[in-house]
Amino acid sequence: MTAAENTEKTPMDGTPEIDFDRFRPTRSAIQRRNIMDRFMWALIAVAFVIACIPLISLLWTTIVNGIKRLNLNFLSYNMTGVVGGSQTPSGGYGGVLHAIIGTLEITAGAMVISIPIGLMCAVYLVEYSNRGKLAQVITLLVDVMSGIPSIVAGLFAFSMFTILLGPGTINGFEGSVALSLLMLPTVVKSSEEMLKIVPNDLREASLALGVTKQRTITKIVLRTALPGIVSGAILAIARVIGETAPLLMTAGYISSTNVNLFSGQMTTLPVFVYQEYSKLSANCPPNADATCVTTIPMERAWAAALVLIVIVLLLNLIGRIVAKVFAVKTER
Repeated sequence: MTAAENTEKTPMDGTPEIDFDRFRPTRSAIQRRNIMDRFMWALIAVAFVIACIPLISLLWTTIVNGIKRLNLNFLSYNMTGVVGGSQTPSGGYGGVLHAIIGTLEITAGAMVISIPIGLMCAVYLVEYSNRGKLAQVITLLVDVMSGIPSIVAGLFAFSMFTILLGPGTINGFEGSVALSLLMLPTVVKSSEEMLKIVPNDLREASLALGVTKQRTITKIVLRTALPGIVSGAILAIARVIGETAPLLMTAGYISSTNVNLFSGQMTTLPVFVYQEYSKLSANCPPNADATCVTTIPMERAWAAALVLIVIVLLLNLIGRIVAKVFAVKTER
């Protein structure tokens, strides 16, 4: 073997040649793949349309039936002095001012209780627990609480206030406690998942610069996960703002406006809808004129349901704005 022949050899000499044409898909295989792609696309589109039909139907029905009585008078007055289907001296047929105030105050009270506790619990599980026995117990309890019926939360709050303050204690804060029990599992699980996806490089870089762990958590980890935490809190609020059963036994029902969360019964929009829907129709005297409306309870129920949907929408918008303003700014 000459020197010229040695220089022409390469490291790949002697290896088997691969026939890549054997792995090239045939025309029929490509056609089958395209047909399957179109079929799956059509299947996903049909599933999306089917999922949207109930939502669109619900919104359309609520808007069509609720817009009839949704006016400034309906939003500015309570149910004091409303008799049957007759008009009130203000020219309306009663309103939901007391229910709006009750809904906002009771939900705000539940947020004040559940969001700090749930967030601190999530911080402990992710940053401090090291998946010990206490963390396993907390995770188990959170999973169990996420499956309890809402009426059980109402019974617990009612029993606790009966023991502490005496029988027959009913107020708005009692309803907030009941709703906070339903919010807590959602806040804990969503906050825990958001804290887990924060890169460990951020924690390590902060600690390497001499920053304390507590300040790293508050200034780096929580700010990075803030949009997800706010989204979880909004989901928790949407979960409880429409509850009726626990509030019937804890907050009660009242026709007048009560702004004191810690004293007296309070009405919420879901309870108002339930009470009006249960009436079905209103009574009108035999000599009543055309201003007496027998179907006014159902119209008030639909209008109150529309107001509740608008409140949830506004809370979602406010939450997104807060998350955008306080989130960590990036170069993108």
